[in-house]
Amino acid sequence: MEATILWVFIALLIAGGVMGYVKAKSKASLIASLSFALPLILAALGYIPALIADIVLVILLIFFGKKYILSKNFMPAGLMAILSALALLGRFIF
Repeated sequence: MEATILWVFIALLIAGGVMGYVKAKSKASLIASLSFALPLILAALGYIPALIADIVLVILLIFFGKKYILSKNFMPAGLMAILSALALLGRFIF
């Protein structure tokens, strides 16, 4: 179940980066999403410890949470902060 949660989050993370690139031509969004997705993919496949995935999720939660608080724009920062929190919580519950 933990891997499934990671795969769903990875898909949403990459989709968000692609959308940021398509809508705003933001290469930084695409690069960041792929950079953060890579360790999550490796953890989901079991190549690196699951603790690394938890650390990445915490970093994303802090990043998106701070961005949401400063911008007050729910999309995409607020949504990704909530999804990061849910993925992290889901990994500990299941």
